Amino acid sequence: MTAATFPSVSGTTRVFGCIASPVDHVRAPSVFNALFAERGLDHVMVPINAPADDLQAVIEGLRRMPNFGGMAVTIPHKVTLAGLCDTLGAAARLTGAVNAIRFDDDGSMHGDNFDGAGFVAGMQQQGHDPAGMTALIVGAGGAARAIALALRDAGTKKIMISNRTAEKAAAIASALAMAGDTAPVEAVRAHDGSKVDLIVNTTSLGMHDGDPLPLPLDAVDEGTLIADIIMSPTETAWMKSAGERGLSVHPGRHMLDCQIELIGSFTGAL
Repeated sequence: MTAATFPSVSGTTRVFGCIASPVDHVRAPSVFNALFAERGLDHVMVPINAPADDLQAVIEGLRRMPNFGGMAVTIPHKVTLAGLCDTLGAAARLTGAVNAIRFDDDGSMHGDNFDGAGFVAGMQQQGHDPAGMTALIVGAGGAARAIALALRDAGTKKIMISNRTAEKAAAIASALAMAGDTAPVEAVRAHDGSKVDLIVNTTSLGMHDGDPLPLPLDAVDEGTLIADIIMSPTETAWMKSAGERGLSVHPGRHMLDCQIELIGSFTGAL
């Protein structure tokens, strides 16, 4: 990162973070720091590597930092951190997961979830309208919950959630069913990817070389859109394989790009 895209840092700088474990894949700091510099804000965002066993201790430390404003949240802490917040926004309450946290001056911690809104906005920005689609979501973590809710609200015809732990997928289906009777949401133990319009990988598979594919593409129909939420690498092995098969792909960067202003406004960063 050049000086032109990195904010000036001094003793008055307000600090924001992007919390994950590991942090080598996070993209938010580079995006936010460029915006801070562009807008002349005395802010900086840093990656925060918080192993799961140390997460609560890290959070307690951040609560006590007067110059710490808030943070973006990513894998694997979205669900756990929701349980540590003092208050939750509507999307976070329904999904049980957060991807943005604000720290107020009194040390209180407030969370919300903009993953779903960002994902759907990213699809629409790229010319993919989820209305009327049959969608398959692979994974059942915090991002899966948020994306399932947003896809349902955007008018999808049907949503299926596939996860190795079937109980987690069933919990999402049950939560969305209780939230309103719109598109049916179904938990499935396994799915070959056929006869759907959209497949979304919400797992961490693809972040590292040698990861297995989140879903084999052999049975996927040629008109299916293959979407990922992984930011780095920009092209996962799954995305590359889909492209080689002539399938349309939707990489993870669009989900972040379309929620930057939402996260920034909520945390006070922008």
